[in-house]
Amino acid sequence: MDKEEEEEERDDEKEKIDEEENEEKEEEEKEKEKKEEKQEEEKEDEEEEDKKKEEKEKEEKEKEEEKEEKEDKVEEKEKEEKEDKIEEKEEEEEKEEKEDKVEEKEEEEEKEEKEDKAEEKEETEDREEEEDER
Repeated sequence: MDKEEEEEERDDEKEKIDEEENEEKEEEEKEKEKKEEKQEEEKEDEEEEDKKKEEKEKEEKEKEEEKEEKEDKVEEKEKEEKEDKIEEKEEEEEKEEKEDKVEEKEEEEEKEEKEDKAEEKEETEDREEEEDER
């Protein structure tokens, strides 16, 4: 083999090695890209999951708040009803007290009237007796 052939062979060898290295680099680059894409996808999936979780928690919180609001309203209503019943009872007691006083007053007046009549009768009888004696 002459020098020229040897040089050509070395050049071929070098070119072959360069090609292999290039292919290897390309392969590595593709792998790197795949890895990055996969990481990006995982990141997006994770963000989506977080978003869903956050939304669910928000909904649950709102439901809980609505439930508490309803319970508060029921409690308030029960409280008002209780107060109304107490007020009604007090009014009824006041009314009965007034009626009792009126009744008592009427009885007192009747008693006084009877006493007055009895006194009047007695006076009349006394006068008649005196007149009879005369």
